[in-house]
Amino acid sequence: MDIQTAEKGQFVIMTAYALVGLGAFILARMLLQEQESRAAQDNLAELRDRKASNGLVKLTRPFFTQYVVPLIRGKPFWDNQRLNYRRKIITAGLKEELTSDEFIAFKLFLIIFFPVVGMFLRATGFLDVEWYYMVGFGLAGWFYPDYWASTLIKGRQKSILRAMPFIVDLLALSTEAGLDFVGAIGKVVDKAKPSPLVEEFGQMLKEIKVGSSRGEALREMAFRINMTEVNSFVAILISADQMGASIGKILRQQSEQIRVERMLRAEKAGAAAASKVLIPLVFFILPAVMLMVFGPFVLGMIYPNGT
Repeated sequence: MDIQTAEKGQFVIMTAYALVGLGAFILARMLLQEQESRAAQDNLAELRDRKASNGLVKLTRPFFTQYVVPLIRGKPFWDNQRLNYRRKIITAGLKEELTSDEFIAFKLFLIIFFPVVGMFLRATGFLDVEWYYMVGFGLAGWFYPDYWASTLIKGRQKSILRAMPFIVDLLALSTEAGLDFVGAIGKVVDKAKPSPLVEEFGQMLKEIKVGSSRGEALREMAFRINMTEVNSFVAILISADQMGASIGKILRQQSEQIRVERMLRAEKAGAAAASKVLIPLVFFILPAVMLMVFGPFVLGMIYPNGT
């Protein structure tokens, strides 16, 4: 009887230990889930607060960042694409909006998202197309981010090209007034009208302040903008800095050269526009004029009596 009582007592103690362990596990699991939920909510809040110049990116970001990016991150298969899209993202001015992994995930997500939206519109009667059009929607989803980034790059480069003469003039005036090159850049950032080029100079100034050399900061700016005109401008400035030439004089020469090149581009664009106008003129406007002028004479010859 004493042995049975001892065995029962030992069983009760073991059961109590097991229940305590189970309770500790459940409590720890609840705390971990709460921490994961809080981290997920913070992550979603951060995603919503991040800058998004594209409405589609803002709408779909919580989905492709949480479900598609983990499938891409760290995979060697995407290394070449990461390098290509990193350059495109930087040149388009999207480095604060998307990483290269997020850009690839956005493309992959749209392959499914566009057909799903198309099928929904087809099912509700808003879109009357055959089912095989969804394949085209998927292809459009893959290529849409590239088209969007390329459009931003072209617009940004045009804006930089328009702003260059004025910015270079301001740099030349500042250096001729006695400021060094870094001080002249600071003056441009403070006084010039906001533009992509001013933003790039501001980023360049930050890099110089944190320890980058002037040449390194100029090269990084040229890499971000990715324009032949800016590359030439930066190369001349770096060469002048290395040889100890007067920066103010170099900037003045560059300003004049940029204005001449801008005039040549305008003349070339005007000549190209004149040749392009010939196509609608010959095929549409000229036939209408000929019909209005010679139509009554032809009709008079065909019907001399007016019948």
